[in-house]
Amino acid sequence: MCTSHEHDQGEAAQAGAGRRGFLRATALLGAAATAGVARPTAAEAAPAAVTGWRPDPDSRRFTLAVMPDTQYLFDGPSIDKAPVEASLRHLMERCEEKDAENIVFLSHLGDLTQNGSPAEVAAIGEAFGLLDRRGVGYSVLAGNHDVRSSTNDQRGATPYLDTFGPRRFKDKPTYGGASPDGYNTFHLFTAGGRQWMVLALDWRLSDKGYAWAKEVMARHPKTPVILTTHELVVEDGSLSTYGQQLWDRLVEDHDQVFLTVNGHYWPAARTTRKNAAGHDVHLHLTNYQNRYFGGAAMIRLYRFDLDRNVIDVETVSPWILGRAARGLNELERQEIELSGDADRFTVDIDFTARFSGFDPVPARPARPVSRMLVPGTVAYWRFEQSVTDTVRDQSGRGNDLTLVTVGGGELGWSADHHPDQPGHGSLEFQGFKSPLKGAYLRTVDGAPLNSATFRGGYTIEAFYRLPADWDPSHHAWSGVVSRTGTGGAAGKTGDDPDEPLATLSLSNDREPQWAVRPLNQEGIATNWGQETPLETWWHLAVVNDGEHTTLYVEGCPVVRNPKAAAVGVTSVGLPWLLGGYEYGGRIDQILHGRLGDVRIVERALPVTSFMNH
Repeated sequence: MCTSHEHDQGEAAQAGAGRRGFLRATALLGAAATAGVARPTAAEAAPAAVTGWRPDPDSRRFTLAVMPDTQYLFDGPSIDKAPVEASLRHLMERCEEKDAENIVFLSHLGDLTQNGSPAEVAAIGEAFGLLDRRGVGYSVLAGNHDVRSSTNDQRGATPYLDTFGPRRFKDKPTYGGASPDGYNTFHLFTAGGRQWMVLALDWRLSDKGYAWAKEVMARHPKTPVILTTHELVVEDGSLSTYGQQLWDRLVEDHDQVFLTVNGHYWPAARTTRKNAAGHDVHLHLTNYQNRYFGGAAMIRLYRFDLDRNVIDVETVSPWILGRAARGLNELERQEIELSGDADRFTVDIDFTARFSGFDPVPARPARPVSRMLVPGTVAYWRFEQSVTDTVRDQSGRGNDLTLVTVGGGELGWSADHHPDQPGHGSLEFQGFKSPLKGAYLRTVDGAPLNSATFRGGYTIEAFYRLPADWDPSHHAWSGVVSRTGTGGAAGKTGDDPDEPLATLSLSNDREPQWAVRPLNQEGIATNWGQETPLETWWHLAVVNDGEHTTLYVEGCPVVRNPKAAAVGVTSVGLPWLLGGYEYGGRIDQILHGRLGDVRIVERALPVTSFMNH
């Protein structure tokens, strides 16, 4: 990096700033290059060789490594490759360990060297030869100290280009291509089952550079892009003058760019901006050259987790980590790992939603009723239109539903549905506790389901979604699916005799609960799920194999599944309810939320046969 003062003095200042300016900034002036610092032994500098680099292209967990400004390690007569080599070896070792980290790519952010001299560039080029020999995918770019800072990407030949030009990368599987001038490159890697791009841009883009970058993205219209460059975000989280230009001319109108990473300034910082499509772009500044030993080739690890929809970010110094066994000095102990808010954090990204503007995931089509009628289906209800009076049981078993209103309540309809729901529609229940108001559905009198006891096992499935205004004081303990009739009426007086014989309800903490009086028990058996967030569709399944009951949320078994034997469901011949819950034989609560497809099968189904599969 050049400070604003260095920029004012121009290129002549670059050679003089060097290590001396760094030592002054860190109060180490007089210590000389590495005086007082224990040097790594040959064994430390060259750990055992690794066998190769083979990232998993299908894993939904993968890591992008970033190395910012290393210029003070390559400054005239003060050249020290050891920290860079330690970081690179560390990454390769992490790829080869038994529990390997899935490192897919490394990006250097520029200012590889202090003066851009042939000797400096050759030295760091030799260090990166470690990656070349293992076939590791990586990118570099020129910072203002690697080239004449007054030039843009049309500057022509330089020692940097001689060492890190396109010829160096042409045989790498991740290399996509370079601009005609050679200073801008793009790289493609596969992770999480899809293609990703690293767009590595020069210190200063010319008009030709901007045109090239736009053309590259246009040729890969469905590929998410991580843009790396030397200057963009400054230390307070705002954009530099050039950074604003880069945003205005390239980033803002290209929705594919979801993450940018730059060096140049310090300390580290991060910010988020909305692009022209209204989507978040995460902009990160990472640079540690002002810290002990010029940052010691510190690396930042961006750990993508597509299932958790996060990027977990960590910043470490492998060179210092590798020296820990020999004892660290006072400053090394402070720098071994950074944990500030701009150094260790988590970025929340719903990757599917974020990328939907340029690579939409096709909606799963509705599936015909016939595919849902697995052997043993005794009731199947789906809601693809509004309800005026009756909902037909699609199983053909005669378990139709009829509408019941309370306090003038209504039952709405919505096209909203769980993304994996067979039917594309849902009913909108508008229950309220006090005074009781709403509408629900009940099986018709004489429906076969009313007397079924499921002695051989059962599977009950439902999709539901609770709205943002769901309030436990008015909406808790409403039933998703329940059976009427009380324990007392069935002669089972264990626990509360006024509780219904079976209910799949939602607690005051939005936990799904299956509470049932099995045929072999006097009391109530319960299965509990975890809290389910609002404004999210959920699939529930209660599965009984004739002996034990398991509750599943999104196809995953919950922790609070009792091991006690539970056989069947007690019946007194009364109806089942959808969206309603009775207590003491009277309607007590009505669902406030949306209810999608509901299916009941008179046997235990495997997870692979659930409606959301």
